[in-house]
Amino acid sequence: QVQLVESGGGLVQPGGSLRLSCVASGSIFSINDMGWYRQVPGKQRELVADITSNGRTNYADFVKGRFTIARDNAKKMVYLQMNSLKPEDTAVYYCKMMVWPNRWSQYDYWGQGTQVTVSS
Repeated sequence: QVQLVESGGGLVQPGGSLRLSCVASGSIFSINDMGWYRQVPGKQRELVADITSNGRTNYADFVKGRFTIARDNAKKMVYLQMNSLKPEDTAVYYCKMMVWPNRWSQYDYWGQGTQVTVSS
């Protein structure tokens, strides 16, 4: 069984910064893409950023220039550095990893989510 656990969320003032972390554990043969998504009540979960196994990154337009995604393959971790935070960034943030538990299967796994609140 593969599990993802996020950390680093919390309350921050507009213009502030947070760094989210996500670590994978369990039976893992390899990990392909990693990503961060966010969701607010009444809205669909949306992509924030993702990163491929060779380090290629992709960002949603609303976070370009403010957020940075990175990964550490040895630690099986993905990070999201969030700078210049805005109230509209308030959401539950989820990490996702495309995991090969073995040579024959590939699945998307999700973390439990971590709350980010941007408010004065």
